[in-house]
Amino acid sequence: MSMAPFIVVAVVVLFVLVVGLRAIRLVPQARVVVIQRLGRYLKTAGSGPVFVIPFIDRILPTIDLREQVVPFDPQSVITSDNVGIQVATVVYYQIIDAKNASYAVVNLVGAMEQLTMTTLRNVIGGLTLDKTLTSREEINSKMRAALDEVTEGWGVRVTRVELKDIIPPHDVQLAMEKQMQAERQKRAAVLQAEGQKQAAILTAEGMKQSAILTAEGKRQSLILQAEGDGQALITVQTAQAQAIDVVFGALSAAHATPEILKYLYIQALPKMAEGTANKLFVVPSELQGIASMGATFSAAAQNGQSVPSSHLSDLPVSAATTD
Repeated sequence: MSMAPFIVVAVVVLFVLVVGLRAIRLVPQARVVVIQRLGRYLKTAGSGPVFVIPFIDRILPTIDLREQVVPFDPQSVITSDNVGIQVATVVYYQIIDAKNASYAVVNLVGAMEQLTMTTLRNVIGGLTLDKTLTSREEINSKMRAALDEVTEGWGVRVTRVELKDIIPPHDVQLAMEKQMQAERQKRAAVLQAEGQKQAAILTAEGMKQSAILTAEGKRQSLILQAEGDGQALITVQTAQAQAIDVVFGALSAAHATPEILKYLYIQALPKMAEGTANKLFVVPSELQGIASMGATFSAAAQNGQSVPSSHLSDLPVSAATTD
C-alpha cells in the first residue's frame, strides 16, 4: 500500500494548522496591535482575539497603552553662571495613538531621550546654580510642557518629568557645605544671642519685681511699726493719765497739806534720779520748811512716837512708807 496519500494529508493538516495559527492573534488587556495589509496600515486592533489573513496581513509588535517610566542617565548641563552639573531625569509617558507611535517616529524611547536632553539644557541654561537647586518644580513643569508639545505628534502624552538627581562639581559641593555650616553657625549665634537677651530681660524684670516687693514689704513694716509704736505710746499715755488721775484723786480725798506734798516730793527724788534721761531736777525753795518737817518726822521716830494718824491716814500707801 502506498504512503503517498497519508503524506499528502499530513502536509495539508499541518498547513491548515499553521495558517490557522497565523490567522488568529490574542491581544492582552491595555495593549493594541497595528495591522498592515500588503505593507500598508490597515487598522489598530484592541485587546482580545484578532483575525488576519495569513501571508497578506502583518501584525506589528504589541504596543502598551499603560503609563511607562523611562529613566535617563545623568547629562552634563551648564548653568547661566557657568557651573557644570550632572542632571539625571525620569520621564513618565503614555501612548495615546498607536498609529503615530508606530509611523511618526523611529525608536520612540531614543527620540524622547535626546529631546529630554536638549530641553533640559535649554531650561537649566537660563538659571543659576542656586536657582536650579531650589526650583525643581519649575524646571519639571517647563520640561513637561516642552516635551508634551513635541511628542503629541508622535502619539505620546508626557504626564510627568522629574529631576532625579542634581550633582554639582566636587569643589562646588565643598563650597556649599562650608556655606551651609556658616549659615548654621550664624543661626545658632542669633538664637543664642536671642536667648541671652530674653534671659537678661527676664532677670531684670525679676529683680525689678523683687525690689518692688521688698520696698513694699519695708513700707508696710514701717507703717505697722509706726502704728504699733503710736498705739503703745497712746496706751502708755493713757495709763499715765489714769495714774495721775488716781494720785490726784487720792491726794484730794486725803486733804494733803503742802508739807506732806513736799515730803512726798523729796521721797520721789531718788526714783527720778534713776532715769538716764533726767538731767535737771527742780528743788523747792522752801528748804527750811522741808528740813523742819524732816526733823519733826525724825524726832518722832527716835522717841518711839508715831506720826499723827490724821496726817497719814489719808495718804497713799506709797507716800506713808519710807525707804
